[in-house]
Amino acid sequence: MTKSDLVEVIYERVGLSRKEAAQAVDNVLEIIKDTLRRGEKVKISGFGTFVVSRKRARRGRNPQTGTPLIIDSRCVLSFKASDILKERLCG
Repeated sequence: MTKSDLVEVIYERVGLSRKEAAQAVDNVLEIIKDTLRRGEKVKISGFGTFVVSRKRARRGRNPQTGTPLIIDSRCVLSFKASDILKERLCG
């Protein structure tokens, strides 16, 4: 499902205009992005939790040559599905 598909579903089910539905989707996604940028969790009841975690720099190696190297620190976005979502998907 794409963002435009989501807008279309909101248009059909809720009765907003396409422009209003697109604005609503954009606003919700911006709120989620801003919250994650601040380092906070985003928990959507019945759906799941998004969280950004920081991975430290670490030693690694090039798998082709075996040469040791340092893997830079980075941010990682994780999603953990709620038990309700897992049950609905996997039955």
